[in-house]
Amino acid sequence: MKKWFSILSVLCLCLFIAACSNGGDKKADSDKLVIYSPNSEDIINTLIPMFEKESGVKVELISAGTGELIKRIQSEKDNPYADIMFGGSKAQALGYPELFEEYVSKNNDDMLPDHRNVDGFLTPYIADGSVILVNTDLIGDIKIEGYEDLLNPELKGKIAAADPASSSSAFAQLTNMLKAMGGDYTSDKGWDYVGKLIENLDGKVASGSGAVHKGVADGEYVVGLTYEDPSASYVRDGAPVKIVYPKEGAVFLDAGVEIIKGSKNLDNAKKFIDFITSKEAQDAFGTQLTNRPLRTDVELGDHMTPLADINIIEEDEDYVKEHRDDIVKKYIDVFTEAQQ
Repeated sequence: MKKWFSILSVLCLCLFIAACSNGGDKKADSDKLVIYSPNSEDIINTLIPMFEKESGVKVELISAGTGELIKRIQSEKDNPYADIMFGGSKAQALGYPELFEEYVSKNNDDMLPDHRNVDGFLTPYIADGSVILVNTDLIGDIKIEGYEDLLNPELKGKIAAADPASSSSAFAQLTNMLKAMGGDYTSDKGWDYVGKLIENLDGKVASGSGAVHKGVADGEYVVGLTYEDPSASYVRDGAPVKIVYPKEGAVFLDAGVEIIKGSKNLDNAKKFIDFITSKEAQDAFGTQLTNRPLRTDVELGDHMTPLADINIIEEDEDYVKEHRDDIVKKYIDVFTEAQQ
């Protein structure tokens, strides 16, 4: 009897230790958040420490490209490893609503009206726009106010542009041009402009989006078709460049942050959504970084132009998403014809 009692006591003790151990793990998890992100080091190194300090939550970060991370979330949907998808285009995330939890931040009404969470699961927190970057040492008396000015014969062979078939920012620039110059994505007027611009490129196509803004800042090109984030960083750091927002209209596309469905640290994930849309975080985007923040009451550094001073036009995101291949094919045809 004593023997059985001893065995039972040992078993009870083991169960107690295991329970305490599991409880300990749960307690540790309550101070943890796993984030998947394609964001730049500047964003990560600025915002993540701010969140950790404010919340007391310890972040585990896994960085990779947006497409790779979406595939990983899909493969882990029955047992998700991460809690947050931080970054990536709004258009990409909207294609996978089944992967994300419904959550609307307490700060949603503080965001710009056209940049709020209206889908239930996707929270826009920054946007990036298509711009023209001009080298101020090289431009001379040539006027650059918009797309039409890029057809100036004096700029032939001096314009940096990447390939829309392989660069997401170049594709965004292409659809921006079509909307600004033609009113939609199929009009002859818009595509005629694209053809004339290609002729003025004089066969020069940059190896990628990074080569465009770097080429302008380094003086290899006079102007470049690029996007706001890296352009603003050159302005902030004192490079001989200026940003021109096309007078015909600039499109700004949102990046989103989402909670992954089945998150094991749901409360902390909600804290992160609320933090990234808070005034503190949004001010950091607008003053320390070069990303376009989306709060109505945000502060901007001198390197950022207020949205009120930019002619903003809206992209038909659904159409562009559904017809991306058609737009790229049309561009290739126009480009080939222009080379003949």
